[in-house]
Amino acid sequence: MSLSPIIRHSKATPTREGAGVNLHRGFGFGDTDLTDPFLLFDDFRGDRREDYISGFPWHPHRGIETVTYVLAGTVAHGDSLGNQGVLGTGSVQWMTAGSGIVHQEMPKGDELGRMHGFQLWANLPRELKMTDPKYQDIPGSEVLERSEDDGTFIRLICGEWQGLNGPVDGIAAAPRYMDISVPAGKTRTFKMDLESRAFAYIFEGEGVFKGASEPGPVPYEAGDDIIAYKPVEVDNRSLVVFDSGDEVRIAAGSEGIRFLLVSGRPIREPVAWYGPIVMNTREELMRAFSEYEEGTFLKKKGGGRVQGSSPD
Repeated sequence: MSLSPIIRHSKATPTREGAGVNLHRGFGFGDTDLTDPFLLFDDFRGDRREDYISGFPWHPHRGIETVTYVLAGTVAHGDSLGNQGVLGTGSVQWMTAGSGIVHQEMPKGDELGRMHGFQLWANLPRELKMTDPKYQDIPGSEVLERSEDDGTFIRLICGEWQGLNGPVDGIAAAPRYMDISVPAGKTRTFKMDLESRAFAYIFEGEGVFKGASEPGPVPYEAGDDIIAYKPVEVDNRSLVVFDSGDEVRIAAGSEGIRFLLVSGRPIREPVAWYGPIVMNTREELMRAFSEYEEGTFLKKKGGGRVQGSSPD
């Protein structure tokens, strides 16, 4: 067995998105090779309504899948298929934009004004760029949870882990999406798919991710191998990107640690990306924006509630 080499260690950066939502971006709108098949990851949280209440009003997507995971507060959503609903605490929405969808996501916060959620964008391969749009809304009560003997607690949103399968299925990149809490002083190892690329995002506590067990070739810049083979200390809003390997190992600090561990199989196709639309070529990208301006962007309209989505 070999530990997955760490090929990037960074902190999420403050930015504003939508109509003025203050958030922290783990990665996005840059080189996609390191995180393929994932394009963007945002952490939106705040205790003040003015940080998030303006939300993400109506906007289009094509060629990608978006994943919204809510930890605190609620997110109201609607789309061009006629779907409407509210994501509550612990809920997940996995939306396949496919050939095109127009939607909005409006964070509302909880009774104390707190809001916390994550959004991940996953790329679609060329043969699925123009598939019919759909989405799966999973209430928090349906997300699989598992408590380990050492106090580790895991929520499995998507993918397979130790014989369990998350409630989100039928996703192109064969991803695994886990929310993991490891108690203070404990060390845990998580088996990985050798064909997948993974990242971890820490949002509570602190700890140390172990570097690769033995020096060897790393296909990406890794700070002259300084971080590839040595332990990396992490805390709130830290991002760690791994190359392929058998295992990821975390040693929790004195306050424990909670993080997302997300993996998926790289698509390895050209990326033409502008704003909320991701295609393979510039021509396809320009066509999408022309269709949006001309009113021919949506290939599937109406039809009411998609199976698996929230009721009105």
